[in-house]
Amino acid sequence: MDKGLHFIFCVITTMLLLRESSQTGEKNDPKMLAASKSGTKRNDDAVSKGTDSRGPEEGLPTLTVTTILEDPYVMVRSAELEGYCIDLLKALAAMLHFGYKVKVVGDGQYGAVSSNGNWTGMIGEILRQEADIAVAPLTVTSAREEVVSFTTPFLQTGIGILLRKDTVSQEMSFFHFLAPFSKETWTGLLFAYVLTCFCLFLVARLSPCEWNEPKNEENHFTFLNSLWFGAGALALQGVTPRPKALSVRVIAAVWWLFTIALLAAYIANFTALLSSGSEQLPIQTFEDLVKQRKLEFGTLDGSSTFYFFKNSKNPIHQMVYEYMDKRRDHVLVKTYQEAVQRVMESNYAFIGESISQDLAAARHCNLIRAPEVIGARGFGIATTQASRWTKKLSIAVLKLRESGDLDYLRNKWWETSCLHKSRERWSPLQPQALGGLFLTLAIGLALGVIAAVVELSNKSRHAAGHVKKSCCSVFTEEMCTRLRIKENTRQSQETSGRANA
Repeated sequence: MDKGLHFIFCVITTMLLLRESSQTGEKNDPKMLAASKSGTKRNDDAVSKGTDSRGPEEGLPTLTVTTILEDPYVMVRSAELEGYCIDLLKALAAMLHFGYKVKVVGDGQYGAVSSNGNWTGMIGEILRQEADIAVAPLTVTSAREEVVSFTTPFLQTGIGILLRKDTVSQEMSFFHFLAPFSKETWTGLLFAYVLTCFCLFLVARLSPCEWNEPKNEENHFTFLNSLWFGAGALALQGVTPRPKALSVRVIAAVWWLFTIALLAAYIANFTALLSSGSEQLPIQTFEDLVKQRKLEFGTLDGSSTFYFFKNSKNPIHQMVYEYMDKRRDHVLVKTYQEAVQRVMESNYAFIGESISQDLAAARHCNLIRAPEVIGARGFGIATTQASRWTKKLSIAVLKLRESGDLDYLRNKWWETSCLHKSRERWSPLQPQALGGLFLTLAIGLALGVIAAVVELSNKSRHAAGHVKKSCCSVFTEEMCTRLRIKENTRQSQETSGRANA
């Protein structure tokens, strides 16, 4: 038994010694050390040069991808590249099964024709075969399409104006309190007020419950008093005279309901006006930008936006181009970050891609994009014209769009930190929005007049039985007395004249 245990102990000890010896040999092997150090050095160099890579699996092709540093498309975070375009590239690589190596464009340009006729930026690197594809916020233009191929756009954009809120704000007009309602709405409100007061005056004279003895009593609901009664309701104040007849109370109740709803709509719209600041933005279009003299404006030097205005036949666009071309050394900027910084620190308006401006407005709450957007275009992936990857990448982009992945990436990288996330423009309240309210008021006025006529006809019917006259004649006489028809007034004047004679 002891011999058996001793044999097992010897075997276990031998195996442990052999294993330790094998591990020590691997650590001391110069070839393994060289490979390990070489791999570490390559990774460090890639990070320091602003590149990123995905090691290809065995048998998979590796593409060299050129891009440009621009928030949020490609950014350097913790010595690694990240952003919308990096996530898009990862998704495309997973779908099409390829490896990639990302490099930042050397001259920091997107791609334009230089003075010597050569292309700069990412387009130039693709033409010189320094890169296989360009995944960046690269606008698809006809000039670029002539020398390279583009995939289906992965982002749609246009040309907008980025402004700082305090540089374009203007003083409110003296009658700014009228802004919540449109001119048509104010006209309708004035007409409704006068008509309601007239109906109060008319019904108070016709109703016997309100004015029983026209010859002996004074009617307190004169037209001026009716106007005062209606104005008091607009201010939510109770005023005299107080209605006694049902017909007058119906009109008064409907007018009170109308004024309460109207005041609620006015206060809500006025609050929205003050919070939105829409009316304080005088630069709404490129025409407004050209006409003003307070702000300088420019775009990225050599960008597709600059050449859009250069080639446009629109007179306003030509004026924008002439302004930028004459002052190109002063108003044109080199990078997008420089443009945003200049907008924030000086009286400067930046003309560029609207989708990038939306991001700037989301990150910097004192910036805003003007409403007008022109020149609809898209960002595409650039490849060489003879590349076999163009169609594959286009199909992959379409699949990502159909699956909602592109929308997810847009929401992920365009998240705003500002409190005001809505970009809906404020507009004055139109009469159509209050159509039901005006209709209710009209129905109430009609019911009040009908009730007054019914009350007067009932009194005329009882009076006709006592004086033995027809109901119609008594009703007519009562109507003339209450409305003080001129003919009746003249007869009374003649009668009083004869009595005096």
